[in-house]
Amino acid sequence: MKTLKIAIQKSGRLNEKSVEILKNCGLYFENYKSSLISTVTNFPLEILFLRDDDIPEYVQDGIADLGIVGENVVIEAGADVAYLQKLGFGKCTLKIAVQSTSNITELTQLNGKAIATSYPVILQKYLTENNIDAQIRNISGSVEIGPGLGLSDAIFDIVSTGGTLKNNGLKPFKNVMDSEAVLISSKGAALLPEVQELLQRIQSVLRAKSTKYVVLNVEKSKLQDVVNLLPGVKSPTVVPLFEEGWVAVHSVIEEQDFWEKINQLKAAGAEGIVVMPIEKIIT
Repeated sequence: MKTLKIAIQKSGRLNEKSVEILKNCGLYFENYKSSLISTVTNFPLEILFLRDDDIPEYVQDGIADLGIVGENVVIEAGADVAYLQKLGFGKCTLKIAVQSTSNITELTQLNGKAIATSYPVILQKYLTENNIDAQIRNISGSVEIGPGLGLSDAIFDIVSTGGTLKNNGLKPFKNVMDSEAVLISSKGAALLPEVQELLQRIQSVLRAKSTKYVVLNVEKSKLQDVVNLLPGVKSPTVVPLFEEGWVAVHSVIEEQDFWEKINQLKAAGAEGIVVMPIEKIIT
């Protein structure tokens, strides 16, 4: 069996969640905070801890079979890799922002202007697609200070809450792309059985995080109305209760629809609703 290598961020906003999802897959490893490589003891996998900017190239070149990294980093690097799974964390938006006092209100007003960014490839693609001729000033670090220092008329950067923009006298102008953490692989590794096994584990964890397990009681006369609201993984499980004319229904509810579904179930006659977290769902 081939020993895989997966590259994740050594430090930063994706590190903790990357480690968490791997551990939730039942992988045992230690010393990840003090070393550049950690060996998983119960699966053929080694974890490499790298700078996020280096991960796409390591995966593209086959030094690592897999990587967890922001989608924006992959696109900026132009890496030739396979996308296996969006992971649902590390979500952010890359935006163009201008000074709060700026009179720029239309995209065409960026023509001839200077934009500071650490993501020149993504920005240039967006400007080209929109026929905008602006000067891109590629700087690393805190691009938010660019307009205040007179280095640029606008910036293009990752925005999560918008607090940093506001603190630097900036306001969002245009959303360019949404990004989140993704699982990538080298083109040669995507179909390896070990990769597919790990991918299945990750997908089972993600499905479990997005659903809740629900048990409820309902009179048989109202069962069909309740079942219509609960598709379950395949279909709800219905179990007779000791009390004549009543059944217990077991199913799952998508997290995003949770409160709406609960209210609908109560209106349909459900009682004694118990909600529990799910560790994994394997289909």
